[in-house]
Amino acid sequence: MDDMLDQLEAIIRDRQRNPNAGSYTNRLFDEGRGAIAQKVGEEAVEVVVAALSQGKSEQIDELADLIYHTLVLMVDLDLTLDDLRAKLRDRHQAR
Repeated sequence: MDDMLDQLEAIIRDRQRNPNAGSYTNRLFDEGRGAIAQKVGEEAVEVVVAALSQGKSEQIDELADLIYHTLVLMVDLDLTLDDLRAKLRDRHQAR
């Protein structure tokens, strides 16, 4: 598990199984899927704003936020990065 995204996914899954009081991730899970999905949408808008009017550092910050919140949503949906990788592989091979 050398990849940071895999590590982050594992941490998020662990938080879901073993809640940690005060954890932002657990707060998201407690708020439910609707709130998590809304947060992904908010972060996506922030990525667009950063892409159009901010510098590289802000763009990276916003993309990192979007990826983190997307991973939380994926875990809530019981989806994995491997599911995503498989879909991307399928799409690439279909070309």
